[in-house]
Amino acid sequence: MLDCLFVGCGGFIGAVLRFLMGKLPVKNPAGFPVTTFMINVIGAFVIGCIAALALKNSDLNPRLVLFLKAGICGGFTTFSTFSLETGELLRAGSFVTAIAYVVLSVVCGVLAVIAAQYLCR
Repeated sequence: MLDCLFVGCGGFIGAVLRFLMGKLPVKNPAGFPVTTFMINVIGAFVIGCIAALALKNSDLNPRLVLFLKAGICGGFTTFSTFSLETGELLRAGSFVTAIAYVVLSVVCGVLAVIAAQYLCR
């Protein structure tokens, strides 16, 4: 039950950070959901760093890692919003933008994790 408390507290922080980042005045060229894209790539980079540091330092408290990875990163990043925005782009007939959003989100997210793990070795 204590693990749930750590995840919940981290999730609160991550969700509030995501909400605040969503308030930034960012222009969406051609309807591309820049804010969600940035949130997910930043979250991927951060979780990559946390995972690399946790592997490197076995003395890290597992609950701290849970708080950071599942809590903060899980609350910050948003697959559901990504999916909703992709569906909205498709419904609006913006097929190229939707495909670019999906491909760039996956590729950049994975590359962000790899880059973070490389930098945090």
